[in-house]
Amino acid sequence: MMQSSRSALILLSKRANSRRILAPTHLAGADQVQSSSLPKNNSAQQRSFTSINCETPFNLCFLRHGQSTWNRDNRFIGWTDTPLTDDGVLEARVAGQMLRKSGILFDEVHTSLLRRSIRTVNLVLMEMGQEYIPVHKHWRLNERNYGALVGHNKKEVVKMHGKDQVLRWRRSYDEPPPPMQDDHKFHPKRDPRYRLMLDQIPCSESLKCTLKRSRVYWDEVVTPALEEGKTVLIVGHENNLRSLIMNLEGISEQDIINLNLPRAVPLAYRLDENLKPMDRKDGKLDEATGYLRGEWLGGDEAVAEILDRDHKQVYDTTIQANLEKDQDRKKWKTWMEFAVGKPCPDMIASKDVPLGFESDSDDEDEQKIAS
Repeated sequence: MMQSSRSALILLSKRANSRRILAPTHLAGADQVQSSSLPKNNSAQQRSFTSINCETPFNLCFLRHGQSTWNRDNRFIGWTDTPLTDDGVLEARVAGQMLRKSGILFDEVHTSLLRRSIRTVNLVLMEMGQEYIPVHKHWRLNERNYGALVGHNKKEVVKMHGKDQVLRWRRSYDEPPPPMQDDHKFHPKRDPRYRLMLDQIPCSESLKCTLKRSRVYWDEVVTPALEEGKTVLIVGHENNLRSLIMNLEGISEQDIINLNLPRAVPLAYRLDENLKPMDRKDGKLDEATGYLRGEWLGGDEAVAEILDRDHKQVYDTTIQANLEKDQDRKKWKTWMEFAVGKPCPDMIASKDVPLGFESDSDDEDEQKIAS
């Protein structure tokens, strides 16, 4: 991946001027989303900045967070607030290095209320030297709620319910998993950050439900920022990003089941004046998924390898080993530490248990999931 990242575009133009407009923080419970506006004399046409693209003032980048403890353990996560692992810290730092080498400079970042995503933002901006830009957080960018599946091992669920059913629960457009009951150990209502919006917490979500809430944020916050010529980074979770990319690319309800996103590999878009994706330089869709006009800064080949591993980790029941912990993963960690250095004390991942919850037992994964 590091080799591929070195081939990311490095443009010759340098930022002559920079300015940052602080916007109000988006709080949980605020149903109406607001955004700031720029003074008219700072229009996109008058600005000069370094970017992966010089042909349009409309630039956007998506990034999925680094490995969390439940990614490592192959569990359904949803709104549960699992922290980054030490490997996740490295993944986030490498993503920041990819973005730095690409030459892109952001005006603002948008992310969820979940710390695996927030921590990824902080690490990325540290690697880029852009800690000074505004970071906006909102629950509408949270991962989808996986309902009764939350906390359970994905491969065990496949063994119990079959590959096709789990694929539909995870990736289809309008089939939500079984709902989460009020007494569920990891129900978001127990988390104080949602205390002002208890009636808005979903008990289970399909991608359709996720798109409905994420699109509100897109329309009311992201779109105005892009129209003002701001270069925007959205750091989130696989399904909330899938919903936004589905809407941006116009991917059909039937095809979206085939779209998967890797952790910690930036996906950069050049947009036209209508905020529609411009074609890649090669005029083709990405080779990793076959659906996207965005550019994987880690390279299509590296992304394809990651997605193949992630597919096997969930659906291939003949593989007993946890692919997030195998020897190849250890080799990857050694190389990443060599390439970007070991994490400093303030980068080390924190405790492995979700905030506000006691450590749970693996025996819980063997319990039957409501159907």
